[in-house]
Parts: sequence; C-alpha cells; structure tokens
Amino acid sequence: MYLISLLFFRKSEHGRRLKRAGVFVGLYLFTTLLLVPNIAPIFGREKVSNSELVKPHSMLYVLANRNYVRPELNVALGSIASSLNKRSKGIHVVYLDANFPFIDGFPLLPHLSHNDGKKLDLTFIYQDDNGSPTNLKRSRSGYGVYEEPRGDEFDQTNACNEAGYWQYGFPEYLSLGEVNKGIELDKDLTTFLAQAIVHEASVGKLFIEPHLKNRLGVENSKVRFHGCQAVRHDDHIHFQLK
Repeated sequence: MYLISLLFFRKSEHGRRLKRAGVFVGLYLFTTLLLVPNIAPIFGREKVSNSELVKPHSMLYVLANRNYVRPELNVALGSIASSLNKRSKGIHVVYLDANFPFIDGFPLLPHLSHNDGKKLDLTFIYQDDNGSPTNLKRSRSGYGVYEEPRGDEFDQTNACNEAGYWQYGFPEYLSLGEVNKGIELDKDLTTFLAQAIVHEASVGKLFIEPHLKNRLGVENSKVRFHGCQAVRHDDHIHFQLK
C-alpha cells in the first residue's frame, strides 16, 4: 500500500509528503477493513469474531491484521467465552495475537508458530484490589508483565537463560508499559479459562509456564511446555487447534 501511495504525487508537488501519508492511510484502512476479510477465506481463515464476550486487547491487533484464525478456532473460542461468561457475568475473553490472513508458514513475528491460522493468545484474568474479577490487564500490549515464579516454584525462565536461550524473556520489551498495577491474577477464573480451553475437542495444545500450570492445577495432557527456544508464557495463554 505504501509503494502504491508513492505513485500518486510528483516529487516536485507541494505538500506531497502529507498527501502521500493520507493516501497511504486511506489505502491501508480500505484494504484492511474491506478487502482482506473477503480474501482471507480463500486461505481458510477469517477474522476473530468480536462480540460482547470476545474482544481484542487493543485495536492495533485488528488494524495490523494479526487477528485471523481458522473457522473452527472461532467456534471453539465462542464456546470458551460463553462458558466463562456463565461462570462470571461481565467477564469476557480478551485475545492478543492470532495469525495473519494469508499463506501458511508466513511468520507472525516475534512468534515461532503463529503461521497457520490455528493459534491464538489470550490474556489472563485479573481481580481488582477488592478481589472482584475485572477485564483490566497489566500491560498496554497484553504481553510482558509476568506472573513470576514464587520461591517454592520451579523457575523455568532461569533454567532457559542458563541454557543460553537469551530470547526467553524478550516479551518484557513488548509490554508498551505496565498499567493497572493494583490488579492481581484471578487464580480461580484463569484456571476456569484454561480448563474451558482444554475441554474443547478441537483444541490440541495449551502452552503456559510450568510454575503456573502447577499453581493453577490444570492437569491435562493438552497442557504442554513450549520449550526454551520460544519465549516465556507467564503473561498469557497460548492455545491451538489439533
């Protein structure tokens, strides 16, 4: 879209940079909002279905076309969100990165595996300082503010760092700033969310940091360790289709 916008104005034209920027923004929004959603089904993908029960953490994920999944993942997500809302009225599922709309294997950086429409990241659920569930999150991006291991819990991050996997804690640089510092992890609802995910027949795996798996008590063969070659998962839940 940017390359196309370069063709609209002569180099000598007054105010061309501002006009070019306007044309680029217009072309990008037109493509993102109108063209891409109609082309993505050719590649077996569709936008995450936003609703009162399913919302993006930030519209940047939508505008950057990082919100595409296979239709069966949308079905599973709707079921998960409905179960969560019945458990705690007013609490909705908040998603982060999904996949790009086209071409299996095209990387959604900085992720290693969000490249086939089968993957989706969800935020944890938190409670305010009164102990009530809230839809607020702890970082502007949804990533990078961790539920650190306690003293009696295994520290997978330290183990990966000592093994030479320097990138394991990289998401802390993607938080865009910590917010809502008074909220804390809602252990019960986050456990319920994880269990609702793994109980979906179409779900194949759920990735979460080992210390949180034990703390939440989510015992299921679908709950896996993602490996030191990835990044830490104590700031979000990753799940994927079979």
